[in-house]
Amino acid sequence: MAERYQVIIVGGGPVGTALAVDLGLRGVSCALVERHQTPQRIPKGQNLTARTLEHFHFWGIEDELRNARLLPPGYPIGNVTAYGNLMGEYWYAPRGHEIANSYFFTKNERLPQYLTEEVLRHRLTQLPSVTAMFGRTAKQVEQDDQGVRVTVADDVWPYEETTLEADYVVGCDGARSLVREQMSIGRDGPDYDQRMVLAVLRSNDLHEGLKRFPSATTYRVLKPDLRGYWQFFGRIDVGEGFFFHAPVPRGASRDNFDVLGLLQQAAGFELRAEFDHVGFWDLRILVAREYRQGRAFIAGDACHNHPPYGGFGLNTGLEDAVNLGWKLTAALEGWGGETLLDSYNQERRPIFLETGQAIIADGIESDRAFLERYDPSKDRAEFKQAWKQFEAKGGWPTSYEPHYEGSPVVLGPPGAVCSIHGKHAYAAQAGHHLCPRSLSSGKSVFEELGSSFTLLAFGAEDGAVRSFEDAARSLRMPLKVIRDSNEGDRQAYEAKLVVVRPDQYVVWAGDDAPADVASIVGTAAGAD
Repeated sequence: MAERYQVIIVGGGPVGTALAVDLGLRGVSCALVERHQTPQRIPKGQNLTARTLEHFHFWGIEDELRNARLLPPGYPIGNVTAYGNLMGEYWYAPRGHEIANSYFFTKNERLPQYLTEEVLRHRLTQLPSVTAMFGRTAKQVEQDDQGVRVTVADDVWPYEETTLEADYVVGCDGARSLVREQMSIGRDGPDYDQRMVLAVLRSNDLHEGLKRFPSATTYRVLKPDLRGYWQFFGRIDVGEGFFFHAPVPRGASRDNFDVLGLLQQAAGFELRAEFDHVGFWDLRILVAREYRQGRAFIAGDACHNHPPYGGFGLNTGLEDAVNLGWKLTAALEGWGGETLLDSYNQERRPIFLETGQAIIADGIESDRAFLERYDPSKDRAEFKQAWKQFEAKGGWPTSYEPHYEGSPVVLGPPGAVCSIHGKHAYAAQAGHHLCPRSLSSGKSVFEELGSSFTLLAFGAEDGAVRSFEDAARSLRMPLKVIRDSNEGDRQAYEAKLVVVRPDQYVVWAGDDAPADVASIVGTAAGAD
């Protein structure tokens, strides 16, 4: 007889494990299927944004995550960009994600992805509704109007197969996603036909050489002959641990390519290094044509595959998981409609489409154009002036503000779209992330938010609050009310009433309850 769950998650990397944690905390019965018994110790996905750390706060493991880091507490998380090599004359160190930290409840963090996975896996052991199936591989995924079936097999002899059944399946199984392929979901995007190397190494010489710069965690090199692609080093710790990405010839392999020589060219000096890993990958940007097909969903790298530029991969995947987790829960509890489930695709897919194009692809083209146009060996004065302007463009975190104004489950402005192009603001705006403000108790609003919907009522009339409570009760939609005066920095919300989603995005904001409160609540629930 098949084992029965509410949700089956295929793929137990950080995104799949995070989704299992999110669902488990909501009491959803789920199975997590992952072929690797332990996290793969490749130090990718290191930069975690302030927004991502908010998720770890709500999952109850923010402190555990920070304690797992390899960098000393308070070590600057930033980058250096150099021209030619790391010993070159021209370089700059722009401000990074910390520019926007005041708009979030938590601060950013940096640690290898495998340590993040270990923290998430440990949290799973505390959640009785989650069944972790490590060392098992999904072989087949099917669905019909009644549910989904996933065939899984042990990875050791005698390779016994088991059938799992559930209401929904989520593929968090990477760029070669079985779930995406068996649901016949295609992908589109540019393939640069460029081979890249990933080297994980230990080198005290490199650590010493980088002391010429302010403390940083990532160092990228721009060279004219690289056509806008980066060579970049990333710190694993403050000492000898590094990883290195760079373009290489199409036929390069560990046996026929001088990786150490390439390292030395990028660094600009001779150095000794011991390699723990050398691998290769292809530079491409691909996005799935849809994130949902019936009862099947995909998230993380199964949706979007791109180079590790800007630290978007893991952060984007974790945001996928958080967006989807509460919506699946709402559907399973009976108060979330099909429109709510469809909104996962409508909200999350445009965010990566724009991230991949406007930041990653356009960034490559912008760097290429700069390198082709300016050359210090030909016109030093012209290059210096252009380099200053190039440096000034390094502040994209201030304009990167993913929002869901165009979502069918928020009350955004007419004609709005879901986009990465916004502006951080303290005012509560429909479709935008709620900013933390202090309550009169001294606590942050974020410390009091409910696990489902929350109504902030700051100086609001009792009748207005009751109208929202009644509307939510009629749909059986959980709603927590936080009452306080409309004083102090709470006035920055510019609204006395704010409806906040479980993922801390604003549905609606205003000073008085409108006549159609039921319509607002119904929209938030995706009522059909």
